[in-house]
This record gives sequence, C-alpha cells and structure tokens, in this order.
Amino acid sequence: MTTLTAAVARLRGRAQAAPAAEGTSGADAGISTIEIVILAPLLILFILVLVAFGQLVDGRGALDGAARDAARAGSLQGERGAADRAALQAATDDLQGICEGAVHMTTDGTDWTAQGGHYAVQLSCTVRGLAVVGLSIPTTMSSQFAAPLDPYRRYE
Repeated sequence: MTTLTAAVARLRGRAQAAPAAEGTSGADAGISTIEIVILAPLLILFILVLVAFGQLVDGRGALDGAARDAARAGSLQGERGAADRAALQAATDDLQGICEGAVHMTTDGTDWTAQGGHYAVQLSCTVRGLAVVGLSIPTTMSSQFAAPLDPYRRYE
C-alpha cells in the first residue's frame, strides 16, 4: 500500500508542478471547458427554438394552401352539399401530418345558383410547433379563402 500512496503523491506533485499553457495563468486553466459546458446546451436550445418556429411557419403556409385548395374544390361542385364534402376532403388531404387532431371547417357563400357568386372556406386546426422544444403550448391557427363559383361547374 505504501508504494501506491507514494505513486499517487508523485502524480499529484507532477500535476501541481506542470506549467500553465503559454499566455494563460493557472487560474484560467480549464475555463474553455466550462464555457463549452454552459454554452453548448444554450446553443442547442436556440437551434430547437428555430426549428419550432420553422414548424409554425410551415403550418401557417400549409393551412393557407389548404384553405385555397378547399375553396377551389368546393367552388367546382354543382351543389352545396357536394361542395362542402369536396372542400373538407381537400383540406384534410392537404393538412395530413401538419395538424394535431381534426381540421375544423366552416363555409359561407352566396346563392349557389346565382352567377358571379363565391364559395368561402375558413379552416382552423392545432399546429404542432413548440412541442419540439418540450413546450406543449397548443397553437391554433386559422385561415380563410374565397373562390368564385365556376360558371362551367357541373350541375347534377
């Protein structure tokens, strides 16, 4: 045991006798490690926040596109019930994987048989975004679009 104790004492003596790196004092030794330990998690958190906001922007763009597609799909139909079904189908297909849960749709429009009318769609859903960072804050977004009724649409 005495040889082990003597070896540890020699190693401690060498560590204390080792000169500091050029340009640094003994008090600054190891400061880079501490900086990395503190800054690395902050940098990773910053990147995750950027990704989360990117998902929110992507969700906004997808929701706007889905509202446009749904209004256009509905405006091509010959009757109001078929228009609502086509609009909901188009919106659901476009927002698959973007929204959490169901897509809520409300429609509005002018007299279906009148020339020059319009078909309006408003969509809303909960977009995942900040859940990537660990914040499960529900972000409900909505978008609306109106399309003119197609004068050459089918009448059944």
